[in-house]
Amino acid sequence: MEQEFDAKLKIQNNNSANNNTQRSKSFAFRAPQENFTIQDFELGKIYGVGSYSKVVRAKKKDTANVYALKIMDKKFITKEKKTAYVKLERIVLDQLDHPGVVQLFFTFQDTFSLYMALESCEGGELFDQITRKGRLSENEARFYAAEVVDALEYIHSMGLIHRDIKPENLLLTSDGHIKIADFGSVKPMQDSRITVLPNAASDDKACTFVGTAAYVPPEVLNSSPATFGNDLWALGCTLYQMLSGTSPFRDASEWLIFQRIIARDIRFPSYFSNEARDLIDQLLDIDPSRRPGAGPDGYASLKNHPFFSGIDWENLRTQTPPRLAMEPKAPSTHSSGDEQDPSWNPSHIGDGSVRPNDGNGGASSTSEAGSVTRLASIDSFDSKWKQFLDPGESVLMISMVKKIQKLTNKKVQLILTNKPKLIYVDPSKLVVKCNIIWSDNPNDLSIQVTSPSQFKICTPKKVISFEDAKNRAQQWKKAIEALQNR
Repeated sequence: MEQEFDAKLKIQNNNSANNNTQRSKSFAFRAPQENFTIQDFELGKIYGVGSYSKVVRAKKKDTANVYALKIMDKKFITKEKKTAYVKLERIVLDQLDHPGVVQLFFTFQDTFSLYMALESCEGGELFDQITRKGRLSENEARFYAAEVVDALEYIHSMGLIHRDIKPENLLLTSDGHIKIADFGSVKPMQDSRITVLPNAASDDKACTFVGTAAYVPPEVLNSSPATFGNDLWALGCTLYQMLSGTSPFRDASEWLIFQRIIARDIRFPSYFSNEARDLIDQLLDIDPSRRPGAGPDGYASLKNHPFFSGIDWENLRTQTPPRLAMEPKAPSTHSSGDEQDPSWNPSHIGDGSVRPNDGNGGASSTSEAGSVTRLASIDSFDSKWKQFLDPGESVLMISMVKKIQKLTNKKVQLILTNKPKLIYVDPSKLVVKCNIIWSDNPNDLSIQVTSPSQFKICTPKKVISFEDAKNRAQQWKKAIEALQNR
């Protein structure tokens, strides 16, 4: 597999490239590819889990240096044709140099996995600060928003759109300064200053659904081209969440969130100051070119907004940040930051020489609270699914999944509604392939989770197996059982 994957990573000349993004057949990486193995590290707690990766706290045994180690599944990357995206993220991180962007130190690989050693931000996610404090004060929100603006100005000046700005991707150093992370959805513009290798380009479609539902701007839902304004809309959503504790378009399902975004259904709490409300209102303008930071005046119009009055932009990173609210520890827990998270099972990485632990089999540390409080990434939203709904019916969960069969696996659109109704649709023919007979009795309808990505829907007549690439098997189970227990 390693040779096969390396062949896919091999740099190839791309004669079809017709934009102005700098492309090169060769590239000297600042962050080297090392010959390390996973056994060279002590693995600690899981920072986060994605569809094909995990980010884990890792201490290098010989130096005691601590990293956020992003571990990516080669088989999944190859199968889902994500190689170009992974390579683009690596190349972009290698060339960015700003105190508000996480640093890439080195990479390595083995038979099964790719590894990126990133800067470990010991202060955690901004999302956690909002959760622990309920909501942030305006002074706290102003400081964090200013640091995000400072980093975004740099990213945009490099000709890049991040496309997934949200509190979960805004990390905090141990002393509380913001760093933007997760460049897996990044898109270079045509005049980008980033050198992009020919086989490491992002999609060239007008618009692709990436990011996270509650932070996606209306122009993306309407299939307009990506612009810097996409990130500024997400900044407005993030500032709203800092000040209120929740996202401005939060609703019961992705479908309903999208309807609120398109309708620009924003409700401001009464305690928002006039300055905060005005800035958010401008950042959430339907026209992306009118958002502060996207117009002809550039970031000057954003940085000069009255909300940022008193911010010393030249010395921002030397200012004292807000005090961090620390994670409450359970009385029975005496672990240090270096002890291995019991949910982390390393048996699927490396070359097979690591012994699995006796924990709970690799369940994500975010699988419980995360399924309730965190907003899932966009997956297969399109108005065409509306034809399968009755008047007044709304979607609670929707995902492109694989229906697992003996000989072949077929992609289908699995839809759960509030009726309740559970169907899966052939996405190419747009026909309902199966309407799973609903029952509130778990003896007639039950869900068995076999892995983070795989689950079975069991009825008296059949058992149907599915695989959700976004590791939401447990969320499907909880959503269906919640409807049964109404």
